[in-house]
Amino acid sequence: MAAHEPETATDTLLARRQASVSSGVPQGTRIAASHGLGAILTDVDGNDFIDLSSGIGVTTLGHSDPYVVQAIIDQASQLQHTCMHIATYEGYVALCEKLVALFPHGEDTRAVLLNSGSEAVENAIKIARQATGRPSIICFTGAFHGRTLLSMTLTSKVSYKQGCGPFASNVFRLPYPRVREFHDDPDVVAEQALTLLRHAFRDTVSPTDLAAILIEPVLGEGGFYHAPVAYLQGLREICDEHGIALIFDEVQTGFCRTGSWGAYQNLGVTPDLSTWAKAMGGGLPISAVVGKAHVMNAVKTGTLGGTFGGNPIACAAALTTLRRMEELDLCSRAHAVGERLRVRYQQLADAHREVVDVRGLGAMVAIEFCVDGDLTRPATEAVQQILAHCRKNGVLMLSAGVYGNVIRALPALVITDAQLDKALDALHAAADAVLGGSDHE
Repeated sequence: MAAHEPETATDTLLARRQASVSSGVPQGTRIAASHGLGAILTDVDGNDFIDLSSGIGVTTLGHSDPYVVQAIIDQASQLQHTCMHIATYEGYVALCEKLVALFPHGEDTRAVLLNSGSEAVENAIKIARQATGRPSIICFTGAFHGRTLLSMTLTSKVSYKQGCGPFASNVFRLPYPRVREFHDDPDVVAEQALTLLRHAFRDTVSPTDLAAILIEPVLGEGGFYHAPVAYLQGLREICDEHGIALIFDEVQTGFCRTGSWGAYQNLGVTPDLSTWAKAMGGGLPISAVVGKAHVMNAVKTGTLGGTFGGNPIACAAALTTLRRMEELDLCSRAHAVGERLRVRYQQLADAHREVVDVRGLGAMVAIEFCVDGDLTRPATEAVQQILAHCRKNGVLMLSAGVYGNVIRALPALVITDAQLDKALDALHAAADAVLGGSDHE
């Protein structure tokens, strides 16, 4: 009889997880992380992975930036917590000042700090409802806005919501203006989608009942589609006409990911309110709502905030993260990374008929797979096999889209060209292995 093979450290930790952690927490991979540095994540058995997930878009500055780590240490030795409701402190005010400077919403802008993207979305809705005196919200298919009750209501994907109802009321959903699904011409897509919105004002919800229209300028979980500029311009005009607050969810797009501090700056349309989280804290939980002062201040005192919102340590991490992003010019780096991704993705598209689209904004780029190139047959299983093949070869990537047939890249923007090329070589090899080699060999 063969000797029993000893368990790896990964096996041991995952067994402990199974015995103690709720199965409701997703487990997308069998990776058990030990530490990270820059674009490299190392597991408990000492295996390195080139991390093109960034903890779902959080470690844009890379793992364990030494300046952020030192800021955390310094702040922890001075003030770990006092609620902003009780005592004002420098970090909270300084971070709001920085966000207002980075994300001006008209002539006068305000901010509030919270803990997560879900909290930011919930509070943006509260602000919009108080500012307008109206109850209803329009959101979109493909959207992901979080997993709390209201944000889960706003989230589109059914598998994230099963058994969690009843959901919040006065929420209405329209099709996201996806280029290709509506039409190949973005301007035609914009016209058709705006027509749908105007029809919705007659058969779904009156504009006089609408507090806000909430949209991701680039769908994250929904597959990295970005809304046509003409559509966002049309939303701005319609919202102005009817006194509706326009809210952009920039939780995944924010902080250099799309080649500017916010995607709305790339797209040239300013919302009334915007939500931010993920990359802002350099790995610590912190989020914000930023918006026009007259909207942000049209709320009753005590309706915003929370015990931990804008925690001093998280504020210190965020301020240093933003400073480092400026010093390293990560907005410019996002364009370079995005171009490298597009070139290599297009090579895959040229080699495999299963690749049906390459799309994105800045360094937020995705590649979509369908069986035999048939748009009605999402290649979900093939994508999962490709991702598993990548992990075996030291590369961590994520899927996206309603059918999970999209591979999305969210690399740390401090990734080196050599690391990115190595990761993309592994992706090409995985696609060849799963899809049977190039169609043009």
